Amino acid sequence: MEKHTAIIFASIGNVSAVAFNYYLGFFLYEKTKNKLLSSKLGRYSYKYGHKYGYWGLVLSWLPIIGDPLTFVAGLLRLNFLIFIAIVGTLRVTRYLLLAELF
Repeated sequence: MEKHTAIIFASIGNVSAVAFNYYLGFFLYEKTKNKLLSSKLGRYSYKYGHKYGYWGLVLSWLPIIGDPLTFVAGLLRLNFLIFIAIVGTLRVTRYLLLAELF
């Protein structure tokens, strides 16, 4: 029973954290938009991010690179419900697998 409780609370905390990262990026979009779109590389990155952004979220469960990806998803203003479905599922699955291993 203790393992299940830990998984539930860890999952709630982690999904809340990625939602916070998303909204940080979402609200910083207006401040960064002009700078991002003023360069050729910035425009290319923005277009590429919209084209493959949801596929990139498949890597969001990884340590170190996962949290910046959730921030960028907010900057790109990807659909929040799809974002939470992908990222939340992967984060909870990670905890389930770790609990099963240990």
